[in-house]
Amino acid sequence: MLPRLHALTHRTLLQSHYPWLLPPFIISAPMRIFTSPNLALCVARAGGLGFIGPGATPQSTLDDLRSASAILEAAPFPSIFPGTETADGSRVLPLGVGFQMWNGDLEAAKEAVGKYKPAAAWLFAPRGGQEETEVWIRGLRGVSPGTRVWLQIGTVREAMEAVRAEARPDVLVVQGAEAGGHGRARDGVGFVTLLPEVADEMGREGVVGVPLVAAGGIVDGRGVVAALGVGAAGAAMGTRFLAAEEARVARGYQEEVVRAGDGGRNTVRTHLYNHLRGTFGWPEEWAPRTIVNRSWEEKEEGVEFEELKKRHDELLKEGDKAWGPEGRTATYAGAGIGLVRGVKSAGDIVEEVRGDAQAILKALAGP
Repeated sequence: MLPRLHALTHRTLLQSHYPWLLPPFIISAPMRIFTSPNLALCVARAGGLGFIGPGATPQSTLDDLRSASAILEAAPFPSIFPGTETADGSRVLPLGVGFQMWNGDLEAAKEAVGKYKPAAAWLFAPRGGQEETEVWIRGLRGVSPGTRVWLQIGTVREAMEAVRAEARPDVLVVQGAEAGGHGRARDGVGFVTLLPEVADEMGREGVVGVPLVAAGGIVDGRGVVAALGVGAAGAAMGTRFLAAEEARVARGYQEEVVRAGDGGRNTVRTHLYNHLRGTFGWPEEWAPRTIVNRSWEEKEEGVEFEELKKRHDELLKEGDKAWGPEGRTATYAGAGIGLVRGVKSAGDIVEEVRGDAQAILKALAGP
């Protein structure tokens, strides 16, 4: 089958899983703590698919899904949207939830997913490789067969290991090196080359029925069109939703995402900010992209970690001053920060990005 036909088939498949989606499909990525139940549901009400990010503790997911369920009871999905029954008749919450496997708790995840049955579960970063991923997939499917499992990958090798497995994911999120937060530390490439290569390899091996979603540096309609152009069934955005009104993010952090630009020069992949915040243990293959500030600059100048940590912790006490060019704490964001220039509601972001993408596609189609 031609790549274009594969993409069209996969978009149809994705919409059968999530019947409220409006094309082109916009997904808000599950950023840890930042993507709240309200943000995810606002994305869904605008015709996208919103993911709640992992919380501060494994119990947080259960609490967030409980909140999402309560919000929906108080304000049900608009009647103009199809119901939240999937093609196989399973009834699900019209949102997804994300899990970091390396420090996650599968039993807590199963409890949350089994009780509230979100439409999707996005898995990322196994410490034990493909074997651990399959344990998570089987565990989540066992408690909620209607919850589609998404797996984030950053290399062709990861992708092919996943789709060759007996317990393979329902969707692959192909994350390019431009992405914010944690991505491939040394072997990442942009999704513009990574996604087509993954698609070609899957085609050569006869793998069908696993849609590819592009991620990494997508913040507007132009990025969505690029994703569709290389064969993606949809486009996932993280950094753009840091500037959503519903994001659970400090004001100083959000202001820095809006202020910063020139992402190639002003962002870097490093574990420094993880360690300054007291987070250790990430598997070596993943490192976060963050906006640089005084901590990075002084580290490059040779200041010892213990002194950087002392200065970091002192500035944290001053609230929003901890972010910005003179700040010291982590501002995880993608290389596309220069394209984020304002705070809007999550629903408005989805509608604006979709509208811009539709206009570009129409113009490209010609008269």
